[in-house]
Amino acid sequence: MERRQENQENLENEINDLKNQLEQFQHEKERVRAIIGKLGGVPKFRTKLINVIFITVVSVCVAVSIIGGQKVRPVMIELTIVALSLKIIYLIHSQMRINHFEFWILSAIEWRINEIMTYIKQLKR
Repeated sequence: MERRQENQENLENEINDLKNQLEQFQHEKERVRAIIGKLGGVPKFRTKLINVIFITVVSVCVAVSIIGGQKVRPVMIELTIVALSLKIIYLIHSQMRINHFEFWILSAIEWRINEIMTYIKQLKR
């Protein structure tokens, strides 16, 4: 009879632990979802604006270079190169943010795996 009560208490404790872990997982999942949204799930207005400005600058430089003649052409080519360089720098910055996020996710997964392994080792004892 006592053993049955102990088993039932152990079962209740395990169920409560699992509920707590599930709540923690749900909270962490919502936090990750919010971070992913901030990183660029959908292009933001700022990103669209940068792309439009970039396309406009490059198009205007090419058009003026063609129409303007020999004196204006070197200046327009240099402006186009500067615009392309700035766009590449922006893309590198965006990629670095994504890499940092991926590293954070992998670290979190590793931490959770280590936590689970510790829990499994305790259960074996």
